[in-house]
Amino acid sequence: MENTQTKKKFQMPSAYTVLFIIIAFIAILTWFIPAGQYKVDDAGNILAGTYERVAQNPQGFYDVMMAPVLGMLGSDTTDPAISISFFILIVGGFLGIVNKTGALDAGIGSIVKRFKGREKNLIFILLPIFALGGSTYGMAEETIPFYSLLIPVMMAVGFDSIVAVSIVLIGSQVGCLASTVNPFATGVASDAVGISMADGMLLRLIMWVVLVGISIAYVYRYAAKIEKDPTKSIVYSQREEDAKHFDIEAISRQEGVTKKQRNVNILFILTFFLMILSLIPWEEFGINIFANFTKWLSGLPGLGMVLGKDMLPFGQWYFPEITMLFLLMSIIVAIVYGFKESDFISEFLTGASDLIGVAIVVAVARGIQVVMNNGMITDTILNWGEKGLSGLSSIIFIILTFIFYIPMSFLIPSTSGLAAATMGIIGPMGEFAGVGKDLVITAYQSASGLVNLITPTSAIVMGAVAIARIDIGKWWKYITKLIAILFVAICILLAIGTML
Repeated sequence: MENTQTKKKFQMPSAYTVLFIIIAFIAILTWFIPAGQYKVDDAGNILAGTYERVAQNPQGFYDVMMAPVLGMLGSDTTDPAISISFFILIVGGFLGIVNKTGALDAGIGSIVKRFKGREKNLIFILLPIFALGGSTYGMAEETIPFYSLLIPVMMAVGFDSIVAVSIVLIGSQVGCLASTVNPFATGVASDAVGISMADGMLLRLIMWVVLVGISIAYVYRYAAKIEKDPTKSIVYSQREEDAKHFDIEAISRQEGVTKKQRNVNILFILTFFLMILSLIPWEEFGINIFANFTKWLSGLPGLGMVLGKDMLPFGQWYFPEITMLFLLMSIIVAIVYGFKESDFISEFLTGASDLIGVAIVVAVARGIQVVMNNGMITDTILNWGEKGLSGLSSIIFIILTFIFYIPMSFLIPSTSGLAAATMGIIGPMGEFAGVGKDLVITAYQSASGLVNLITPTSAIVMGAVAIARIDIGKWWKYITKLIAILFVAICILLAIGTML
């Protein structure tokens, strides 16, 4: 009898399974990597030369299962992810309300018609905008809402979800890679070593232009390839399913934008504009207009009390405040469009439920840091780097510093957290190799931005692929060549930096 049984093709596990495997692997490492810790100053910065071994604290099955829980709620050693997760749920509710009005579909349909025959030009326009956000204020988790907006646009003009994710994720993270005045990367690191953010600015501007240019070329080439032959898409097998999920047909059915829909789209754009405006640290640049206005407004008799005495000015907002913004704008959109209260609640909860998987992924990813920190192996790995980088020539030192920060960025995906944990040690070491502290900072943020294009420990990456319904393995397959190109380009630019 002929055996008709065919071999099953390997299927990449879901994001949740991949993350649990990594958590378990890190837990195993805590049994073999020596536990240790550095002493810290009053500001929490690590003091060089103070590393010491401590009692081993290996993580077991219970710790692995608790990791996602503590990732969401936080622990003594790890910040909670709940502020990001709740932000994602509220954004989902906001998008649910906006989508119910049909305003986005109508607006996207208008864009598709306007760029007919010039679809790839969107890449040249949008990717640098996200790169500018990454470079100036560290645009990261704030990009989550843009995926639901851009994926239908890119699919409607003949591309795929990979192109949409590339524009946002590659744009923002290559921007972070070449941070210029990013307070969460360049700012924290510069403060840790006692220099100005302006030090090293010329090289970072050059890097921004070169690396963003490389990224645009890479995404454009892929987009052109699948526009010519859609079967070349890495996610072609799920294109029909994605088209239904993102309701691409609804875009083609749109005949025009009504007055109500136009008003909703104005509020939609205003929401994101206010979010970006609120996150830029204006006072860091000597701009106090928002702080002064908020102080004046909250000090007004009567009105100040009604609005709230504890209002924060733009520039001091973070996840709690922008979450409030999306909740408020959801209510305003519902009122403008004429929703009934019951319909508003129903659509808001439906929208939030669409992103609940993304919110949970963020917490599970944070669980990796929980196990690593509780196992007390982070400082040990940092100490290995401290010993390995001493006594090298300037070019070798800066390239090895960049390479050292690659695994460190995997272990600590937060740019500000990584800077605070390591820069006090690695920064001064460069002086012994004739490398300025500003170049060490450039190497650190280059590694952090590069890793945050692929690492499953990052809410940015896992949130993006979850919304786009892309297997993490397919994303890695797509971006591997770009990572290699960027890696070589960064090493060359850092070597040139030692000569400037």
